Formats: sequence, C-alpha cells, structure tokens
Amino acid sequence: MNRYYETIIILTPVLSEEEIRKFYFEYKRYLINNNVSIINKEKWGMKKLAYEIKKKLNGFFYLFFYKSEPTIISVLNNKLLQDERVLRFLTVKMNKYGVKYSLRKKNNKKYEKK
Repeated sequence: MNRYYETIIILTPVLSEEEIRKFYFEYKRYLINNNVSIINKEKWGMKKLAYEIKKKLNGFFYLFFYKSEPTIISVLNNKLLQDERVLRFLTVKMNKYGVKYSLRKKNNKKYEKK
C-alpha cells in the first residue's frame, strides 16, 4: 500500500552549485527508478542552522514530498546515512491533514506562477 512521505535533507554548505545539482538529480533518479511518485520538490537554499552540526553553521535544504511503498523508505534512509554530503535528514509519514496541506500548498504555488 502506497503512503505519503516527506523527506527534508540538509546538505553540507561546502558543496558547489554543480555538486548540489548532481546530488538532487541523483536522488530524484533513485526515487523514480524505485517507482516512487514525486508529488512536490522544493529547493529551500542555504539556511542558518539552529545549532552546529558537524562543525557547520549553515546548510543547504531540500524537501521531497512523495508517494511510496514503506519498504523503500528504509533503503532510502540507509542511502542518506551513508552519503557524506548529507548533514541531516528526516523522513516523515504524512497523515491525511499533512497530505491535504502539502497538496494545497503545491497547488497554490502553481497558481501564483501563472
């Protein structure tokens, strides 16, 4: 049974724009190859961290909102744990209210761009 998930990834700030783009397409391709339906993805950019992580005070943030089988999540989390470019990540299973909010947020963004 497919469920909705949201993963936020914080990358190390020492990466170049090209390395960040490469990371994004690598994980996007990984999700698509595993039959994950990506609903929304957001690039939040460089943000100041609330506390120091691995001696870094800033991080580059990405958010993925997708629909997937639960078995893919553990494999994705292991892959993110082993990636040296990732400072932190968090994957959350969305409840029905979170899904409604995320879909409404996505639709409003499309509306604003027109």
